[in-house]
Amino acid sequence: MMKHILDSATEIGKNLIRLIKWMLLSVLVGVSVGGVSTLFAHAMIWVTAIRSSHTWLILLLPVGGIMIVGVYQLLKYRNDRGTNMILSAIHSGGAVPYRVAPLIIFATVVSHLFGASVGREGAALQLGGSLGNLLSRIGRLDEKDKKVMIMCGMSAAFAALFGTPMAAAIFALEVIHVGVMYYAALVPCIFSALIASMFSAGMGIHPEAFTIKAIPETGIISIGQTVILAVICAAVSVMFCMMLHGAGLFFRKYLKNPYIRILAGSAAIILITILLGTDDYMGAGIGVIERAIDGEAAPFAFFFKMILTALAIGCGFKGGEIVPSFFVGATLGCVVGHLIGFEPSTAAAIGMVGMFCCVTNCPISSILIAFELFGYEAVPFFIVCIAVGYLMSGYYGLYNDQLITSSKYKIQSQKEI
Repeated sequence: MMKHILDSATEIGKNLIRLIKWMLLSVLVGVSVGGVSTLFAHAMIWVTAIRSSHTWLILLLPVGGIMIVGVYQLLKYRNDRGTNMILSAIHSGGAVPYRVAPLIIFATVVSHLFGASVGREGAALQLGGSLGNLLSRIGRLDEKDKKVMIMCGMSAAFAALFGTPMAAAIFALEVIHVGVMYYAALVPCIFSALIASMFSAGMGIHPEAFTIKAIPETGIISIGQTVILAVICAAVSVMFCMMLHGAGLFFRKYLKNPYIRILAGSAAIILITILLGTDDYMGAGIGVIERAIDGEAAPFAFFFKMILTALAIGCGFKGGEIVPSFFVGATLGCVVGHLIGFEPSTAAAIGMVGMFCCVTNCPISSILIAFELFGYEAVPFFIVCIAVGYLMSGYYGLYNDQLITSSKYKIQSQKEI
């Protein structure tokens, strides 16, 4: 009996040392990554305000493209794989180049200044992963701890930019493998995300939050309408992922020179923007998302956003696909809500979260981000849409290096996983 007590006390002591170790590292990651991400967020706010006041800057998009390609070529960073590189580093233990952080900040700011239809979370994940890797090297951590530090950096940067620490912490654990979560990184990712989120909030970066105008009662009809919306979201998400991957392959296959590639993409984006006669599709499009949640969206806004985002990312502009997926989901949900007689504001919120789940294959993160962005009143609708969307979207996703470890459709034995 005494031996068991001593063994238990020894194990508790070891766990306490582990907790202290990761608490200290979490503070380091949260403050450092949160600080850099906060500066990045302020830069994004600044350039977005400039572009909104001078929409003619879209005509200079080719200039911005040449600047991005030129800097990447100058620094000899020609094999940029975006967020896939971060996921691959966690899988294989490979290094994340330190120059990724300043490069992605510069390229994303330039992309937004000139109106490329991209988000900012891709920059956040790459920025956080790069800084997490750098801190692990400085601290001389082993290979396994380095992977955790990269994930901590991802969580911290995501939380600092979006103000959603719960979703940010779990997203880094969930996005690596479909069906498996890295619970060993749970404590450091949670604390890194919380610290970074509080740091950015203290520096004037307010978290995203939306208000649903009216929420219908939960019943057979409303749940049925949610299922219909989820199936439509899943179908559109597959189309969106195919467009994103297809555009990149097309540009790389037929336009080998990166300068010609980004000039051609810029020309197509400018032409479509002029024909549409609106600046709604420039940058992330948060204003359009807000209008959709208020119940107003153009019938084909989701489709045009998909095209312009695929062109921008495919030809070489930097940013991310997650906020564009929010845009697609919110506008699609609003339109479908009007068509099927479901409250458009609620449908937009459900579509936004459902689309995020479908393109990332991260249902738990999707539930948490729904809570943090919209509150808890529409919980049944969010959960139903996320569950159905996750099933119906199959194995498509934004990231090629996201491993499919477990089946979405059958429970597998330990040997099969």
